[in-house]
Amino acid sequence: MKACLAKSVLLGALLLAGTSVSVRAATETNSLVWQADRDRVTADIRSEALWPLLEDIAHQTGWNIFVEPGAAHNASTKFSGLPAGEALRKLLGNLNYALVPQTNAPQQLYVFTTTMHNATQRVAATPVKRAPMPHVANELLVKLKPGADIEAIARALGAKVTGRDDKLGIYRLQFADAAATDAALGSLKTNPDVAAVDYNYIFDKPVPPQQIANAPTGPVALTLDPNSSSDPCNPVVGLIDTSMQSLGSQLDPFLMKGIDVTGDNCPPSVDTPTHATAMAETILRAVSQQSSSSSVRILPVNVYGCGETATSWNVALGVQAAVNGGATVLNMSLGGTTDGAILNDIIQQAVAKGVVIFAAAGNQPVNTPTYPAAIPGVNAVTALGAPGQLASYANFGSFVEMALPGSSVVYLGNQAYVVQGTSPATAYATGVAAGAKSINCQPWAQIQSAMQAKFPVPQP
Repeated sequence: MKACLAKSVLLGALLLAGTSVSVRAATETNSLVWQADRDRVTADIRSEALWPLLEDIAHQTGWNIFVEPGAAHNASTKFSGLPAGEALRKLLGNLNYALVPQTNAPQQLYVFTTTMHNATQRVAATPVKRAPMPHVANELLVKLKPGADIEAIARALGAKVTGRDDKLGIYRLQFADAAATDAALGSLKTNPDVAAVDYNYIFDKPVPPQQIANAPTGPVALTLDPNSSSDPCNPVVGLIDTSMQSLGSQLDPFLMKGIDVTGDNCPPSVDTPTHATAMAETILRAVSQQSSSSSVRILPVNVYGCGETATSWNVALGVQAAVNGGATVLNMSLGGTTDGAILNDIIQQAVAKGVVIFAAAGNQPVNTPTYPAAIPGVNAVTALGAPGQLASYANFGSFVEMALPGSSVVYLGNQAYVVQGTSPATAYATGVAAGAKSINCQPWAQIQSAMQAKFPVPQP
């Protein structure tokens, strides 16, 4: 029972990773993961034209690809772990193809409708593109140096201060329009009183759980250790997420009084689990795989309010509120493509205080960074679709440090739901870490190192 990251935890997590549920992964974009070193391909594609499909294949495989001019095809297919030949047949439909090995050179793929010799048009490899992270059009976030006057700076720029934390020295400024905002950004970057400035970036709301029948696992069975206290060996998980619902009479004792940094007042619907509810239950499921009772507690922090999106301002306030509320480990099952300066600063301060952070690597099969997961000191978590295999949608960038199950079964009342993506993978990681800490109080650094060894990232 006392061994950190007991074998039962790993086995339980991998069993859940192999759970079969009928639900689309947490992304609506086409995905193609080509594991060239293992000759295995996974795809979930709907109506993708031939040329961008081949560009993606060229990028992931390094092949030289040639197409017969005029060849056309819209690919719609879904499969997992097929060899390259079978995958090409499903991807290319009625088109002919020939994959020709080369000596000391990349293979050549010819795609044609008549003969291979007519496939003369070269396909250039194009990396998978990620959409730029949106931001609030007329807002900036500013961190000032000690002694600087935000009101004077705002007046000079014709801005209004709409959010402030004087202790941290961070402020939210609102401008008349996007043009004024962009002009102010340039001005503030050269202002000697400004330590950092950036846009107020927008985080999309995570995909909610989906209802399923015949769930492969039952509700979480776990009781709160009556000795739970503020002892450092009893971790508090700051859950930076959406609004939180009741987890039921058995699990509600693990929940601390929640915090809402948005100022909204809208109780969540009781019809389906919110994302935070699903993450909390996933965290506790990972804890329950280590012990039947635990001192782990969860501090829910709502950074989405009543809306469909969160902003980097609210996420920064949420991180600070969790730390101020006693959180020793943070779960951030959210992310975007831009490293916002203000949020980065708040997270770095938390890491410097010894707070452990787990964050989602992202639900696009690319190797580019997702933030805050890619911020130094943060544990970036990607998702397994099956034991030892990356999920087809999962980010596999070099910043990723561990891979855990990308599917979690949760309950609201007596109804089962499933949530998929790097979000539940992150919650599993948080639960494994918090559970291990509560059992034997090992140093966080030792726990994180052991997790990286137990949950390695498979090669894409």
